[in-house]
Amino acid sequence: MRWSRHLFDFSIARRRFPPATLDAIQHAIAASEHRHRGEIVFAVEGSLPLAEAFTRRTPRERAHEVFARLRVWNTEQNTGVLVYLLLAEHAIEIVADRGIAAKVAEDEWRQVCALMQARFAHGDYQGGAIAGIEAITAILVRHFPADGGPHRDELPDRPVVL
Repeated sequence: MRWSRHLFDFSIARRRFPPATLDAIQHAIAASEHRHRGEIVFAVEGSLPLAEAFTRRTPRERAHEVFARLRVWNTEQNTGVLVYLLLAEHAIEIVADRGIAAKVAEDEWRQVCALMQARFAHGDYQGGAIAGIEAITAILVRHFPADGGPHRDELPDRPVVL
């Protein structure tokens, strides 16, 4: 039953993503954002609030809600990208703002998710997250390369544990 995964996995995010892993992800995002005009936000959620698990909210719907709540859409060039993990369901969702979505096919995001999922399946959460950020970086550099001006960090680089 879906709700039982959410009921018993409330601390999984902190176990899979301890402070040292969050630090490594933060550094990878900061380094990435100097190479392109995008903004990457990484959010991890162990489980849904129980009421939402009962309503059959999909991980994709939750990712869109988190995208709005964390204001990933609120960048000057509409170049925000959310990487959302819902650990209780082994779900990885990438939501891109409209400036990026107009240029990047959904298949590219699915490939990034598959890359991360393969590493996570072997228990390598830090390596999987950083590999995902590197793959996103390659996509953003291709479509939104840095323009040579000073980097304006519009969104926090620190991963969010929900």
